[in-house]
Parts: sequence; C-alpha cells; structure tokens
Amino acid sequence: MKNAGSGLASAAAIAATATTALAQTSAATAARPDQRMARKYRFDDPNMDLFFMAAMSWGPTGGLDIGQAHYVASNIQDGDADSWIAAFSNYGDLQNQQAENWKGKGWKREAGEARLKAFASYRSAWQFAAPGEVFASIYARHKAAFATAMKELEMPATFFGVPYKGQQLPGVYFQNAARNAPVVLVIGGADTCFEDLFLTCGRNLLDRGYSVALVDLPGQGINQANGLYWEAEAEKPIAATIDLLVDRFGAKPGRIALLGLSLGGYFVARAAGHEKRVATVMASTPFPDPADLFEKSVRHAMAAGNGTPPTVAATRSYQGSLWKAGAKTPEEFITRTARMKADASLVTLPFLSILGAGDSPVFASQAKAWHAQIPSARKSFVLLDAATGADGHVQVNNRLRLTQECCGWLGEIFSA
Repeated sequence: MKNAGSGLASAAAIAATATTALAQTSAATAARPDQRMARKYRFDDPNMDLFFMAAMSWGPTGGLDIGQAHYVASNIQDGDADSWIAAFSNYGDLQNQQAENWKGKGWKREAGEARLKAFASYRSAWQFAAPGEVFASIYARHKAAFATAMKELEMPATFFGVPYKGQQLPGVYFQNAARNAPVVLVIGGADTCFEDLFLTCGRNLLDRGYSVALVDLPGQGINQANGLYWEAEAEKPIAATIDLLVDRFGAKPGRIALLGLSLGGYFVARAAGHEKRVATVMASTPFPDPADLFEKSVRHAMAAGNGTPPTVAATRSYQGSLWKAGAKTPEEFITRTARMKADASLVTLPFLSILGAGDSPVFASQAKAWHAQIPSARKSFVLLDAATGADGHVQVNNRLRLTQECCGWLGEIFSA
C-alpha cells in the first residue's frame, strides 16, 4: 500500500490509512512501545523472533538460506541467549570450514559464498552476547569472514576509516561499474553493523546501478567499545563520512543519497536538516524523537519486570542498548538519550518515508507526523501492509521491497 507523491498529500488521509492498516495487523495484541513485528514467525521471545527473521531475510543476498536458518533455529532454546550464540557461532565455524574445503579445490566463488554465510552466522551470533569478551571474539570472526568473502567473491569493496574524534569510523565503499553512478550512503540502527547492511540492502543497491557506502557511526558495530557512543548531533559523523566520500572516492555533491534504517532513521533525519550535499534522504522509518521511545520502553520494561522476569535474550538486548548509549543504569540511559531529537522544520530536501504497518505505534506516529511536518516540496510516504510481506520494522520480513521502494524513488530523483 502506498501514498506516494508530493507535499500536497493530505496528512489526514495518510493518518487514516496508516491507522486502519495498523489496526488490521495488530488488533489481536497490545503493542509494546518497542514492537517491531505484528506477528510471531518462530520464537515466543519477540527479540529472538525479530533477529531470526533478520537472519532469514539475508538469505537472498548471500546470508543463510531457509533450510540453514531453520536448522540453526532447531538448536536454540526459546529465550536462551547462550543457546542462540552457540548455535549460530557453531554454524559459522561449519561454513568457514566448508569455505576452506572449497578454496582448497580451487572453487573460489563457492568458497566466497560459504564464507559470506559464515559471516552472516557470526553476525547473528553476537546479537545476544553481553558486552565483553564473548561479543568481541565473535565480532572479530565476523569481520574476518566478511573481508575474506569480499575478496573471494571479487566484490568491488574498498574498506575505509572516517577520521572522527581521534578515532576511525569503519566502513566499506562499493564502486559501481558505472563510474558516474550516484552514491547511496546507508546508515543502520541500534542493532546493526556496516557489514550486515551489505546483506540488508547494500548488495541490492549495487546490483541496481548505485555505488554504495556503508559505515558505522558512534554507538554502532563495535565503536562503543572504543568509547564512541550514540550522539544526538548525528549530522556531524555523517558529514565527516560524506567528506571522505567526496575527497577519497570522488562522490559528487548533489549525486549522493542518504538512507537510514531504524535508529538510522533518526540519524538521517538530523542530517536532512543540516547536510546540503545530498540530493535526497530516505528513512525506514523516519524517527525524529527516539528519546520518547527509549523512555517509554524503559518504563515498560521496568513495569513488566515486576511480573514475569525477562528472558536472558531480552536482558542482553537491554544491556546492549545501555552500552551503545554509554550508560550504566536505566536512568542514565534516559538522560543520555534525552537530546536525541530532530527538527522537522529544517528539512526542505526531497524525503522518502517508509513505514511497515506492523511496526510499533510509536514508530508509526512519529513517521506520520514527520511526513506531515517537513516543509519539503517533494516528499513521499509509503505504508507497507501485511499483504506486502514487508510490514515488519525496516521491512525485516521482505528486504527486497525496501530496496524496490528506495530505488524507485531514487530513479525519479536522479532522472529529474
């Protein structure tokens, strides 16, 4: 379902459509503030179910195929973070060994394909690892597998570091065969790293004619281990990244697009009000006030804790969020994220807003309000309902649809 077009679109009509779709997809359950899917796919634990669907969604771009993902899941106890870590880590080791066997036979492409699956396995494994040695160890294996896979698959990948606050923000640039191709800079969210963005949408964007840059901002990937935490003024590390893209890779101002996913929808909403070198900004979803969601989620978790104890997976997710924000307590987390707000009145460039109808009511209301309030003369609001199979948060259940919506919009922008 799509409300496309211009800034003349009726905010009332958009709100009514979104309200109807959200009611249809989640009427059976009372949505949590941080809900990200309207239905269960495999696990009762909502965090596990979300990231199992994420693991499944990477299959078409080189992650685990359906049978592999379900095999791994069969070795996981619902809500048990350690069984999740072991199952995915062990499968990563198995895929790495398969890659080595094929490499020894001279099967270079096949080795690269298995290696990329090893990466996807390690990436899923650390999702529920607590900050510390286990996380760092799996993360190191994930980085090594990804870099090796890029070489074995002969992908046009150049790894880079963006100088920022005395450190380096890691990323990778994929040069399209068409040298004058526009560049899409993709910014992930609270539970991403630049490498997994390749599977989420980077590979599809490259295949559809765009050069692609993927980067970890402060608080993403493993940057928080080096003291770089989420920042309210996200436009600053994004500007530093664009500086590098222009200076090192020859990206042309006006031929750069910015795509933000999940919390990245906040990061790019901030940049949209400050960055003049981008032709358009896209977000799934636009997320101008994460401070509101974070506080509601913390309060909800604390209230729920008085009843049923949270699963280990839920606890680990919670710990990870505090770590990325540089907080040690729930109260400090709320304080440190309180300034994370974007100003819709500053945004005049073309803006695409994408919302899955199964997403949290908090995400939905913010996305609708953002679209209505930005003064952009050219803007579009896309609502994806259950029939699209892409109604989950950041289209976690249908990543191709995310790329299709973005590339359709980009085609219109860059052909104008």
